Amino acid sequence: MRVVITGGGTGGHVIPNIPIIQKLKKSGNEVFYIGMKNSIEEQLIKNENIPFYSINAGKLRRYFDLKNFTDIFRITQGVHQARKILKKLKPDIVFSKGGFVSCPVVWAAWLSKIPVVIHESDITPGLTNKLSVPFAKKICYTFPETSKHVPEDKGILTGIPIRESLFSGNAEKGRKLCGFRAGKPVVVVMGGSKGSVIINKNIREGLKNLTPYFQICHICGNGNIDKNFENINGYKQFEYIDPELPDIFAMADIIVARAGATSLFEFVALKKPNLLIPLSLKASRGDQILNARSFEKQGFSHVLEEENMNPDTLLENIQHVYKNRQKYIDAMNSCSYAKSTDKIINILNEYAKK
Repeated sequence: MRVVITGGGTGGHVIPNIPIIQKLKKSGNEVFYIGMKNSIEEQLIKNENIPFYSINAGKLRRYFDLKNFTDIFRITQGVHQARKILKKLKPDIVFSKGGFVSCPVVWAAWLSKIPVVIHESDITPGLTNKLSVPFAKKICYTFPETSKHVPEDKGILTGIPIRESLFSGNAEKGRKLCGFRAGKPVVVVMGGSKGSVIINKNIREGLKNLTPYFQICHICGNGNIDKNFENINGYKQFEYIDPELPDIFAMADIIVARAGATSLFEFVALKKPNLLIPLSLKASRGDQILNARSFEKQGFSHVLEEENMNPDTLLENIQHVYKNRQKYIDAMNSCSYAKSTDKIINILNEYAKK
């Protein structure tokens, strides 16, 4: 097959594409990527050694903003650019992981009569995928609850692809990277690819209470290193971690994180007890809250609402997860880990042949 993959804007729209790219390449397929220039997708995909093509794309908003008018022109321009790229590449199929860069690619593929398969990570489809559904042959989704939000004849439960590299981590290497010692529990804190101001603030304000019990590895997001907290025993901060992430996960006794679907399924696959702090309704459409509650209901996670977070409640909830960690591990062990990557590639093969 010749496959064009698109998706971007956040790590959650890019990272699940990586295991698909790797498996497609391993099977001798040709893979190309369309995203935005100087974006997270360009940064992450450059390591996969596949051609990357950039287009313009406007952000799609549910609220009134003057930028909505100017972005219409950027979206239109993006569709024209994507059509030119697709005409040149002549792919058999397009796979979209979402994010506003993917809409022009999906629409251009439809106009060019190239079949499209899309993937939705969250329980309810985002705006980009809602606008892409009419032009797609199949909608792969991650949570069983999503079935009622997509057309019955198009939807298929596949789960979300997990990077194989995550399973090869070495806890000792992770501790060495952080300067941590063996024998004392490790909490890994991560606020998504861009970091979280409120999580960063509460972790740092609560360090004096946390470090007597735990060693804290804090992935705080690009530009969010605070030099006032460097060289503190039992606390190590990073802007971003990529190749060393398997080792960081391997050393983690528990993980504190947002509730993006990609991360959640990685935690389950790795059997890591976790405390989820979903984005509030003030900053999102509520998808992370639904994701977190679904995982809490299944016994995989404990949830702390952002509005209820302060240094004291953060410590209490981290201690709760650590104390009950075996209960969460047992629940995750009972979860059947589906081969999502293979399922999605089989669907791409099917519709590429059609």
